Amino acid sequence: MKAMRFHQHGGPEVLVYEDVAAPEPGPGEAVVQIEASGLNYIDTYHRDGLYPVELPCTPGMEAAGIVARVGAGVADIKEGDRVAYAGSMGAYAEQATVPAASLVPLPDGVSSEVGAAAMLQGITAHYLVHGSYALGNGDTALIHAGAGGVGLLLIQMAKRLGARVLTTVSTAEKAELARGAGADEVILYTERDFAEETMALTDGRGVDVVYDSVGKTTFDKSLDVLRPLGYLVLFGQSSGPVDPIDPGILNIKGSLFLTRPTMAHYIQTREALLQRAGDVLNWLGSGELDLRIGARFALSEAADAHRALQGRKTTGKVVLLPG
Repeated sequence: MKAMRFHQHGGPEVLVYEDVAAPEPGPGEAVVQIEASGLNYIDTYHRDGLYPVELPCTPGMEAAGIVARVGAGVADIKEGDRVAYAGSMGAYAEQATVPAASLVPLPDGVSSEVGAAAMLQGITAHYLVHGSYALGNGDTALIHAGAGGVGLLLIQMAKRLGARVLTTVSTAEKAELARGAGADEVILYTERDFAEETMALTDGRGVDVVYDSVGKTTFDKSLDVLRPLGYLVLFGQSSGPVDPIDPGILNIKGSLFLTRPTMAHYIQTREALLQRAGDVLNWLGSGELDLRIGARFALSEAADAHRALQGRKTTGKVVLLPG
């Protein structure tokens, strides 16, 4: 089969489209014939070595397709099932071996493209607003990168919970996307200081929570716009990792809370996975949640997809399709 792999760390150019042996499932595993894979920033961290992986590596943490083969001891998944998954490496390929316990059934009416696009970012948005900081009616949230894949889903989920949503974007086009998702206020950070704007929009109070996937360039000012006892939920680092800080700064700025979550800790049981993924996929199937697929690339064009993502040229979700 074909797979996109890298044999050394580096930029998008290290990705190589090549022939590899087709996988066979071990006990408790299934092989998925992949119909669509999701592109995520974590894929670039694996590629450039920020998150160490064993080489050679087939990146990709989410996909959807049809179960082709199952291993011994697999009871609730069978050949022919339509499934999606997140959190298992190897999705940049025509087939992938996945723990059966990680597979989620795709509801009728939800395509493999949508399923692949929804898993990692959808579950992330779900645990952020329901777990990392449980938004309630009347809360005010600042969401960075509001026109990105997670951002657009976060805005919608936050509005479902009754929150007021402020968001930052870089262009007028992205501002329209964020407003279309339900954002109450959109700040073009390329034209205005987002911290000054946030404080003005909250009459100097600050926000209850900042959901920050940007990291290095936004971290300090994200702390500055929190109300006393506010929460900074740092869940990404698209601008680079945050420099080490003195925890005393949280005291000085208002006895603030800081968390750096990861999805794995919010889906530690199959029950939790099915509940979070089930919510997201069923909302998509019913039309209560809208997912924007901003671009599609052939698997063989994954390097170009990485360049577009890291160059901030994408909106919504990017998916990779076999070929």
